[in-house]
Amino acid sequence: MTVISVDLTNAPYDIHVRAGLMAQAPEYMLPYARDNRLLVVTDENVARAVWPALEGALSAAGVKTAVYILPAGEAGKSWGELEKLTDWMLAQHVERSDHVIALGGGVVGDITGFATHIVKRGCSFVQIPTTLLAQVDSSVGGKTAINSAAGKNLVGAFHQPALVLIDPELLSSLPPRQLAAGFAEVVKYGLIDDPDFFQFCEDNLDSFFAGDPAIRAQAIITSVQSKARIVAADETERTGTRALLNLGHTFGHALEADTGFSDRLFHGEAVAAGMALAFRYSVRLGLCAAEDARRISQLLKAAGLPTTLSDAGVTANGAMLVDYMRHDKKMSGGTLPFLLARGIGQTFLSKDVVLDDVAAFLDDEAQS
Repeated sequence: MTVISVDLTNAPYDIHVRAGLMAQAPEYMLPYARDNRLLVVTDENVARAVWPALEGALSAAGVKTAVYILPAGEAGKSWGELEKLTDWMLAQHVERSDHVIALGGGVVGDITGFATHIVKRGCSFVQIPTTLLAQVDSSVGGKTAINSAAGKNLVGAFHQPALVLIDPELLSSLPPRQLAAGFAEVVKYGLIDDPDFFQFCEDNLDSFFAGDPAIRAQAIITSVQSKARIVAADETERTGTRALLNLGHTFGHALEADTGFSDRLFHGEAVAAGMALAFRYSVRLGLCAAEDARRISQLLKAAGLPTTLSDAGVTANGAMLVDYMRHDKKMSGGTLPFLLARGIGQTFLSKDVVLDDVAAFLDDEAQS
């Protein structure tokens, strides 16, 4: 068992990582059951693949459950689904001292976290992430949100979980495309400030996708440790340190908007293409060696991830994609900060990027 602490002043919590942890999940969840009862939120896919075994284990431990099942995919992060989920929680007589279990991927964790933040002015939740992307990224750090017509994650709040339980064995049931989408977020931590970890991802790509348990565990633990360290240093993105975690996301969210926030382009796939674009744009600005951008694209492609606008199925021109970016929640005073890089492991926040130049770059990318 590896236990990683997120050392926040007002809401510290632990992340437990161990293969086979789901078999012991009831032991960890019992302290959060009021009158031996838990509320659980999941989605259609996880309800079939994971929930039956966990429900049986909880029942054997004397815990009754009520479960709410969301639609699978980004459709589960809408105003309509938030309304239905909060109405269900209230109908279940949720109390402020309760802990709702978020069992699923990033969508389940995001909307459950946001719902628990706003119902009765705040109750608590526990994250049990079932996808790689959720295990290494969205379950840690307390960013909760839903999508709106204007863009992705524009309505939300910081709301930290009380506990995170990560079982790498859950990844064995993921479709290859979902696993690859999560791998993009793993690579991100190497690109931010850990070139040795990027090298680890290059060297162990085949073993990771073949299911090597030691390699998968090391990738998850290193990723979570990195995120926990950054979040503890800047919980609500006030110093700029936490913004480093958005590498690839400014470009990526625009690509998701163009593809309708749908399964045409998974979030992790958009981040992969966004990171490749961010490094190629850094090359264009003379900040980064072209060889670094090539290595990144080569690794992401080898993982089955998109690295170009064409790969991502994006048809919008540069001006349209930049218009999506203007809705980014990080816009301030008409300026949009960008994550750029001086090399692998040397990401930094730039506040002087000219959006018209970004549009021209994207037009050139579309022609390449």
